[in-house]
This record gives sequence, C-alpha cells and structure tokens, in this order.
Amino acid sequence: MKVLLSIKPEYAEKILSGEKHYEFRKALPKASGVNTVVIYATMPVGKVVGEFDIESILSEKPNKLWLLTSEFSGITKSFFNEYFQGRTTAHAFKVREARRYERPLDLGEVLTSGVPPQSFCYLT
Repeated sequence: MKVLLSIKPEYAEKILSGEKHYEFRKALPKASGVNTVVIYATMPVGKVVGEFDIESILSEKPNKLWLLTSEFSGITKSFFNEYFQGRTTAHAFKVREARRYERPLDLGEVLTSGVPPQSFCYLT
C-alpha cells in the first residue's frame, strides 16, 4: 500500500538526491502494509515528484529519535525540536530507495480530489 505525503520542496529534493534518509512525522498511517511513500512537493512546486520505499518506521522519544537519525536527517536540530515540541513520541520513515519521476505529476493525476493532504492520505 502507498501513502501520499506533502513534503516541503527542499526536503523532497534531499530525499530524492539521497541526502536525507529519514522523513519525520508527528502521526503515522494506522493501516498496516504501507510500504511506499509518494512525494507531493508542496508549493511553489505543487507536483508529485517521486516516491520512496520504506525500510522501517522508527517511533521514539524525540531526543532518542534525533540521536538515531541526526547524521542523515536532512534537517537542523532546531527545526526537529520545533517540529516535535510538546510531543512525547516522534516518528520517522527510513528511506530504503527513492525514485524521482521522469515527469512530475499534477496532484489530480494521483488524487481525484486534487487537494494536497495535511498530513498523509492512502493511495489505492
């Protein structure tokens, strides 16, 4: 199963270039069997630009998650701390293999509503 994630363009690019090995989230999909993330690069790009296979999902206290992921996080510690402020649990998708689409897709080609998800949505 695949999920569509809205990701800031700078982080989407870092994932697709292999620089960022983790995508951090406050909430995870509840359905089992999610193995691929489809990347919607938010505005100003506004396109579905690629996807990555999930190697694993980490769920830890924020400080521990940072220790495990910081080397290949693709973000600053201050951004991480701000993002997870007040949270007792932080999550990260570990990227196994990322693929950039030859032709970025309009959101409507992937999602009938054409509305980007706030967090994620399932794709069938």
